[in-house]
Amino acid sequence: MSRNEEYVRKPEWLKIKLNTNDHYIGLKKMMRENNLHTVCEEARCPNIHECWAERRTATFMILGDVCTRGCRFCAVKTGLPTELDWDEPERVADSVQLMNLKHVVVTAVSRDDLKDGGAAVFAETIRAIRRKNPITTIEVLPSDMAGKEENLKVLMEAKPNILNHNIETVRRLTPSVRSRAKYDRSLEFLRRAKGLLPTTPTKSSLMVGLGETKEEIFETMDDLRANSVDILTIGQYLQPTRKHLKVEKYYSPEEFEELKQIAISKGFSHCEAGPLVRSSYHADEQVSAAAKHKQMLSEQESKEA
Repeated sequence: MSRNEEYVRKPEWLKIKLNTNDHYIGLKKMMRENNLHTVCEEARCPNIHECWAERRTATFMILGDVCTRGCRFCAVKTGLPTELDWDEPERVADSVQLMNLKHVVVTAVSRDDLKDGGAAVFAETIRAIRRKNPITTIEVLPSDMAGKEENLKVLMEAKPNILNHNIETVRRLTPSVRSRAKYDRSLEFLRRAKGLLPTTPTKSSLMVGLGETKEEIFETMDDLRANSVDILTIGQYLQPTRKHLKVEKYYSPEEFEELKQIAISKGFSHCEAGPLVRSSYHADEQVSAAAKHKQMLSEQESKEA
């Protein structure tokens, strides 16, 4: 068997059950009618059928569908983005209302062509969702916005319920995996977000299977915790096309469970880890878990006092 054949052969636990019921079809139709994009489709998420058909959840992708960065793991289109669509926040808010979502995730392509990195549209999307869906919790997943603190301030002033920014991979592999991104800049972004809104949970995601060692995974966990990250998701990297980075290793469900337990022991309030886990996978459950953890810590502090 050739090396290339080894890369494409997936283990049994990565087989995905497809479900195209009325919920899935209806949600897809609504997205197209409202000219909305989802990272579920653009990034070829393996959980799209579960989320759309069974859980009726979706991760909205704002600021268009063309990214200014060309990360070697990501299937989103790369190129010169179109102009800003200032009506998009209202359309997203209307769709959240139609779906009756209790929790919504809003992400975006990287917009390095914009001075604010898209922060103003992010903030307006949060405000629009909150106006029309006051009980819906809102999670945002932005790029590093060029590492400019003023851009992050614009976003955080809209007070999202969770700030999510993905570290994606370990320090050593960052230059070859992430385009224009820097490991330490991502850590700084997460630390600054926590400093701006100390009570708001912060979250990050890590892909495995790109050639990292377990020691490097543990070091990344420590770096995230040192920068006050509360929630961690860990998933298997899957090669979206032959032009992207190849999979170096498929981790077993048992190995993911081990990583989850280690993450919890390091102080994360919640860790979702598994072969098909992605950043927004079961995001609604993560909000509840983080809230319970926060309450538990508060009760412990009260007892100690």
